[in-house]
Amino acid sequence: MAVVHSEKRVEKIFTDAVKKMGGMAVKFVSPGLDGVPDRIVLLPGRKIAFVELKAPGKKPRPLQEKRMRQLECLGFPVFVIDGVEQIGGVLDEICAT
Repeated sequence: MAVVHSEKRVEKIFTDAVKKMGGMAVKFVSPGLDGVPDRIVLLPGRKIAFVELKAPGKKPRPLQEKRMRQLECLGFPVFVIDGVEQIGGVLDEICAT
């Protein structure tokens, strides 16, 4: 049986994984601009991406989807993670960009 983690736990495991890679997963709060992703990920080699973390099975709200589309239109990679099993793949994708 798979272990189900809370959003907070997924976020902690994610930020720890980024730190182990020598990067930063900065909490992103933008007063006056609701719906921005939870984290800006900065990795060695000038790699940057935005990551929205959700509880398992949860999906971004419509405003969050809109903000993610806006960031993607500006050329930034944006990811949604709702389980710890996705973390390695997302970090690999960020490194490959």
